[in-house]
Amino acid sequence: MSPIVAQNVSSNNDSSTPYFQHSLELIAGEFSTATAPSSTLGQLLQHVGDTRKEATGDQTSVHELLVDISEPRPIPFVLSFNNLTYSVKVPRKMALPGFFRWSDGSAAADAAVVGNPLAAGDSYFTRTKMLLNDISGEAQDGEILAVLGASGSGKSTLIDALANRIAKGSLKGNVTLNGETLKSRMLKVISAYVMQDDLLFPMLTVEETLMFAAEFRLPRTLSKSKKKMRVQVLIDQLGLRNAAKTIIGDEGHRGVSGGERRRVSIGIDIIHDPIILFLDEPTSGLDSTSAFMVVKVLQRIAQSGSIVVMSIHQPSYRILGLLDRLIFLSRGQTVYSGSPTNLPLYFSEFGHPIPENENKTEFALDLIRELEGSPGGTKSLVEFNKSWQSMKHTRDSEPDQLGLSLKEAISASISRGKLVSGATNDINSSLMVPTFANPFWKEMVVLSKRSILNSKRMPELFGIRLAAVLVTGSILATVFWQLDNSPKGVQERLGFFAFAMSTTYYTCADALPVFLQERYIFMRETAYNAYRRLSYVISNALVALPGLIFLSFAFAMATFWAVGLDGGLSGFLFYFLIMFASFWSGSSFVTFLSGVVPHVMLGYTIVVAILAYFLLFSGFFINRDRIPGYWIWFHYLSLVKYPYEAVLRNEFENPSKCLVRGIQIFDNSPLGEIPSAMKVRLLQSVSKSLGVRITRSTCMTTGLDILKQEGITDLSKWNCLLITVAWGFLFRILFYFSLLLGSKNKRS
Repeated sequence: MSPIVAQNVSSNNDSSTPYFQHSLELIAGEFSTATAPSSTLGQLLQHVGDTRKEATGDQTSVHELLVDISEPRPIPFVLSFNNLTYSVKVPRKMALPGFFRWSDGSAAADAAVVGNPLAAGDSYFTRTKMLLNDISGEAQDGEILAVLGASGSGKSTLIDALANRIAKGSLKGNVTLNGETLKSRMLKVISAYVMQDDLLFPMLTVEETLMFAAEFRLPRTLSKSKKKMRVQVLIDQLGLRNAAKTIIGDEGHRGVSGGERRRVSIGIDIIHDPIILFLDEPTSGLDSTSAFMVVKVLQRIAQSGSIVVMSIHQPSYRILGLLDRLIFLSRGQTVYSGSPTNLPLYFSEFGHPIPENENKTEFALDLIRELEGSPGGTKSLVEFNKSWQSMKHTRDSEPDQLGLSLKEAISASISRGKLVSGATNDINSSLMVPTFANPFWKEMVVLSKRSILNSKRMPELFGIRLAAVLVTGSILATVFWQLDNSPKGVQERLGFFAFAMSTTYYTCADALPVFLQERYIFMRETAYNAYRRLSYVISNALVALPGLIFLSFAFAMATFWAVGLDGGLSGFLFYFLIMFASFWSGSSFVTFLSGVVPHVMLGYTIVVAILAYFLLFSGFFINRDRIPGYWIWFHYLSLVKYPYEAVLRNEFENPSKCLVRGIQIFDNSPLGEIPSAMKVRLLQSVSKSLGVRITRSTCMTTGLDILKQEGITDLSKWNCLLITVAWGFLFRILFYFSLLLGSKNKRS
């Protein structure tokens, strides 16, 4: 076993040093075993702090870890990829004269217009673009494999291919770990993928962000105190101690710097100590010092027993010294594969020696660009690389050092202290690497806590929504103030209910950007099994409920008694319940659309249009009996129909309530303007004709008559309430399936 000695190499009085040393001792005790032949990520990260001193000259307190590496150890992991080929169909750029030449079906005409002959699988309107062309190589644990090339060379595509982010049917070739084909489930658990964009919650602090990542990715069997200590160690070694309490920030909220955001993005993906780490241009947009610090941390991760595969555009001289293997790509083809130290010899034998004082990678990239612009392209360099590789393999062929199956290698890695999301080192267990680190209920709790915390720090969002509901309620209350029980009062009640019900749905439209803002964070986290999609759907619904209850109560209080609605306290309680059900179904409907439509403006357009159709077919503008048969199906699909009918029943189903008496029957007719005395005589004449005594106080129309006139006869108010709630659950289920089908995060 390698002896490990941690010592403090700084004499500065840093108040965090005793706590840091104590944390290291506990972390080492938690994550390593007595037989560990190598150190864990948490231990090896202890001396990454010297990066800051090396890069900036900063003399703040750092810690150095001395590791005895005299003992050779077997290579536990080798990621191999062979003959990877990937192409896509792209539309041709058509010129108008050329289009007419195509009409005769001439391939020569096509070649003249497009500049390329028709190839197999091509058509007059599409052509095949090769993104990867027969790429092979390998990456070993303890090393960093860097993929280099100009923009459009295929760097990100190769990273996606290795990380299983390309559909199986589209990618040709094979990717293996220790000679065994990696299953998607296994790869998700033992690997992590750091995207080029920093996708983080803006209102969480650095420490909170990493802590939530620890809650998701570290097993439940690990105590919370140990998780906190692991986060603290990671914060120190990522150089984020001064920014630990600072929010991430966005365009409207000032937060951490770009380099710090990038290190946080890496931190959340290495919190569970993955065996394979993929990174898409982790140094993009960073200054040279920040970029060097990031790659230095990646080197320590590799040395802890991980495979690190990254794409990088143009590394500096110092970064090049940290890289172990390079692959240069040009238009999807390999033009160099090997160690950075072999670059001078390689290009010297190719006939383009690298000048002594020039950056080797800059020279190589410049030469590749120059060749790409030449008539022959990089074909000569591609062919030279193939012959170079064949000679190199012949010269350097050695017996296989591996000798470990994939399960044995994972077991050995776990024995050395790697977490791998709560894996067990029992190689006979089919569940040696669990799919998820935590149970379903734990994921729900953590997701809900994170969402509530992020929302609490943006109270203006809920405040604006509450203000919109209160303003709308106040306007309705003053416009429909204390309606009477007259024919005009009945019509005004119908208008109030139709507008009130549609308002509840329209105010839910602001829920649309909520998931769209989290969409790519969700895709990143679920792509590698941080939590279940179902956990997210349920927590999303639970977090929304308190706000919906508050909005419903505020709207009900602002309108019920002010408008003069019937039913007393029981009527108010049902009115509140149906308002809540409307907000619930509306919020669920908008949430479902956010899972289907990826753009905010397009989503708003669709929401407004569909809600307008729901209102049109709700039964207010045209009774159910008058809707054409070919549109009646939309009436039953209308979300506004059921709460609208429910509030009408709540208001008018009292049989003892009279709404039209005696001469009031003339109010909504041309006779409504004649004197009351004339109306009485007309009423007496009608009484004689019908043989029924009708006086000024005789009840002519009750609430039940109004319901019949409106065609509301099928469902009780409680059935309408249950159906409205059921719509909400249905849309939540549809939201789950939209996430299941629409968040595969793979290229087709």
